[in-house]
Amino acid sequence: MDVRYPIGELQVPEKVTLENIQEWLKEIRTYTARLRETVDTLSDEELNKTYREGAWTVRQLVHHIADSQLNMYQRLKLALTDENPVVPGFSEEKWAIQPDTILPVESSIKMLEGINERIVSLGQDLTEDQLKRVFTHQTNGEITVAKKVAKLAWHEEHHLAHIKIALSN
Repeated sequence: MDVRYPIGELQVPEKVTLENIQEWLKEIRTYTARLRETVDTLSDEELNKTYREGAWTVRQLVHHIADSQLNMYQRLKLALTDENPVVPGFSEEKWAIQPDTILPVESSIKMLEGINERIVSLGQDLTEDQLKRVFTHQTNGEITVAKKVAKLAWHEEHHLAHIKIALSN
């Protein structure tokens, strides 16, 4: 197993169905409870563990997950409301070392609860036409709503696996 991609790289079906979306939304709906169960009682020592040398700590991973979901939610909503909006990237590495990343992880879990609730609400009523809507990422080019929902679910699971690897070390 490549610890950089413990659940594999993002795989999006060529033809995303509404059933695919519902499966991804189920993962997103239950994510914060599973994350909280994993990190809720960790000591500072455990929160400072990494899944590989040079990687982010468990604490940084939890904050990164919230930061990323926030950015991806905004992109999803823009794709649904604007005609092919151009969205900026964000420097994950710089965000990961800002002063707010030393806060207790609960602050990011609370954030994720709200963001994921909004994502699920937004996603439940997507139509096939909406799945094809796009935004243009400054670096990565055009991305469909369907692919963004897939990434929202995959990204959280990807980093939960990283956290579990770090805690097993």
